[in-house]
Amino acid sequence: MSTQISNIKITKNTNSKLQTVDFDNLPFGKHFSDHMFEMNYKDGKWGEPTIVPFANLSLHPATSALHYGQSIFEGLKAQKGKNGEILVFRPDMNAKRFNESAKRMSMAEVPEGLFLEGLKTLLDIDRDWVPSKEGQSLYIRPFLFATDEYVGIRPSETYKFLIITSPVGAYYSDSVPVKIETYYTRAAEGGVGRAKAAGNYAASLYPAKLAAKEGYRQLIWTDAKTHTLIEEAGTMNVMFVINDVLITPSEEKDTILKGITKRSIVDIAKDWGVKVEEREVTIKEIIAAIEKGTLQDAFGAGTAATIAPISSIGYNGKNYELPAVETRTFSNKIKSYLTDYKKGKVEDKFNWLMSV
Repeated sequence: MSTQISNIKITKNTNSKLQTVDFDNLPFGKHFSDHMFEMNYKDGKWGEPTIVPFANLSLHPATSALHYGQSIFEGLKAQKGKNGEILVFRPDMNAKRFNESAKRMSMAEVPEGLFLEGLKTLLDIDRDWVPSKEGQSLYIRPFLFATDEYVGIRPSETYKFLIITSPVGAYYSDSVPVKIETYYTRAAEGGVGRAKAAGNYAASLYPAKLAAKEGYRQLIWTDAKTHTLIEEAGTMNVMFVINDVLITPSEEKDTILKGITKRSIVDIAKDWGVKVEEREVTIKEIIAAIEKGTLQDAFGAGTAATIAPISSIGYNGKNYELPAVETRTFSNKIKSYLTDYKKGKVEDKFNWLMSV
């Protein structure tokens, strides 16, 4: 049965999968809720926005995204608030970054208002899928890919935009040992490192696999030219605390993704009176701080994990152990604060929450 809410056509799923999910044992990204938002771009404009039952897609073998990689995505989360409402953290930032990625990949941009309206309507329909247990959330994946049925290198003239959601548990349950990568590159200046493009993540898999054989769970990426400047940590931004100063690589270079979690941490830290430096960060500086005992904290910041404490850093065949996670003041405090903020347990002083 189809209905119309605002300008979104809705077809309800009559056979919910909700009862088949074990919410006491939620792996990341394995279960998907009953509906998805879908919209197609053709003839220079977006067609009717729809919400339909979650289902497989049917694609032509020449679908251009499969051949030439025009594919981008976002990631954000919904939480149950203290009064049972659904809260989403800074979705306007995701909508903006999504279109920045689309522009860089020469793809059709999605009107930000429609992005947010589609997201809000989808969450309202599937609100029972938002888990309420500690450490759980509803992961939201908006994505866009080229759909021209054409094998030829040019920007596609047609696109499909979807939003799917997935109830998830914690992404990382423990602190993470990482290795500084000095050969392979995540992104080069002038490339697509700032875009949240699917191919960026594909390119990271092989070096991450090699590091895993050495016992590391992620990589710290360095600059492509010299491999002396720290840029990101795995699929997250990276942050350090040295002598009570929060230090993170500057986003001025187009090799670093503009992280929403990172930007939020920077704003909160400044509000707390913590000194923040966004600048070039060298491997030499970090290793020296570890050896001197002045590095107090190191962590990845991103949507999936929020805060992923780094337990050790491998560099040039040597493994450097970092301070015990339980002794770290800043990352533990910011993780607790952000967790409470996203659940509406503290004042929304920055006006970052969207309520459904």
